[in-house]
Amino acid sequence: MSQRDYYDVLGVERNASADEIKKAHRRLVRQWHPDRNKSPDAAQRFAEIQEAYDHLSDPEKRKNYDRFGHTRGPAGFGGAGTGRPHTWTSSGGPGGFDAEGFDFGSGGDVGSIFEELFGRSRRGGAGRGRGARPAAPALRGEDIPHSIDVTFDTALRGGKESLRLMRGSETETIEITIPPGINDGAKLRLRGKGQPSPAGGEHGDLILTIHVGKHPWYRREGLDVSLDLPITIAEAVSGATVQVPTPHGPVSLKVPAGANSGQKLRLSGRGAKTSDGKSGDFYAVVQVQTPRDLSAEDRAFIAGLAERLPSPRRGQPWE
Repeated sequence: MSQRDYYDVLGVERNASADEIKKAHRRLVRQWHPDRNKSPDAAQRFAEIQEAYDHLSDPEKRKNYDRFGHTRGPAGFGGAGTGRPHTWTSSGGPGGFDAEGFDFGSGGDVGSIFEELFGRSRRGGAGRGRGARPAAPALRGEDIPHSIDVTFDTALRGGKESLRLMRGSETETIEITIPPGINDGAKLRLRGKGQPSPAGGEHGDLILTIHVGKHPWYRREGLDVSLDLPITIAEAVSGATVQVPTPHGPVSLKVPAGANSGQKLRLSGRGAKTSDGKSGDFYAVVQVQTPRDLSAEDRAFIAGLAERLPSPRRGQPWE
């Protein structure tokens, strides 16, 4: 059997976790199994992958391998314990797979990989001398990743979008339901809308990444919606009641006396709402507007007021 480093064979670091080794093995089995990969060296690569996984998935064998490498250590390392080499056969019909000629090693998860790879047996239900094997679902089609742009209002309230998609050799128009309150970057999975199966199994899924457009007034953070609220100096000093345009209609909002720019005034439950009843809040962010065009009389009044007002720059770090 190949003397390549087992970690190199699986493409993992020497300190890889058991889960990382398992994931690498599953990926390589899908790629190199001879019933799927028709390269001349597929059988050799597949057997090499299985040998590497057999040793690295077993804690004791991995420990011996890390210590002794491919040489046979005191524990009989170097292939001992399996009793026979990893082999594959393609008997029993075109593209068939014979599990009797394959040593699964110690991983314990190869059967589930084969269910994904080959699906139900293409040779019928009868095994060779061991009784009927249970049928497994056929290999499913590939998932299709795709992005879709939606408006701020559609993401806020929900709605319908149409998408033209190429699947196999056919173009299909798919209607997509956008749930209310969806966030920018969220993903939607449309089951059965991916690529068709190459072996008569289920279609893959369509996985959509949602990109939410900007709004000229509103901003969103999760389910909360905010809006800048401009007020005059007089309103900031004395307080006022103003009409605020929320996404769900105008609302009267009380601005407290002494309000400062950047202060957030909350309207509970007036943000984005989801179909399961969750809702965010609406925030009016105060922006005190300084007047530019003042009469001489108004400027004189402001100057006199400035002389009577205490400086806001008191204490640390101002003094």
